[in-house]
Amino acid sequence: MADLLVIAYPTEAEAEEIRNRLFEMQKEYLIELGDAAIAVKRPDGSVKLNQVFNTTAAGAAKGALWGTLVGMLFLNPFAGAAIGAGAGALSGRLTDVGINDAFMKEVAASIDSGNAALFLLIRKVTPDKVLARLGGTGGKVMHSSFDETKEAALRAALSGNEAA
Repeated sequence: MADLLVIAYPTEAEAEEIRNRLFEMQKEYLIELGDAAIAVKRPDGSVKLNQVFNTTAAGAAKGALWGTLVGMLFLNPFAGAAIGAGAGALSGRLTDVGINDAFMKEVAASIDSGNAALFLLIRKVTPDKVLARLGGTGGKVMHSSFDETKEAALRAALSGNEAA
């Protein structure tokens, strides 16, 4: 079972820095992330999602490969690649992997303009080591599926206070 965590930061750069720290911790097997996305509220009120995995590009690449192979059967690999890339891009655009995009946009709509929200889908974690490395980084917990004790420890670590 995975846990969902949403932390608000004053800027996109701060949220990106924390996401990069978490990716480094993932390389050390301290945390296993199912998804890590950043949502930024623009001055016009719209929300921009910054996701790690681009499903549109992946779909286009996969579609182009399969389209080329099918096109070879009909002696027209270039047309097959073009049609396959278009179909793959469309299917990739309609695919949602990880945290639901509509949920992220809904939550991010509640933050101030220019602020960012870091969305994490956490599969496994070594809490004491991860919290120690996130200590004093700031951020405000907006949403969490953690129990009250874990959430309190997270809030204390982010603020730079030691957990009780």
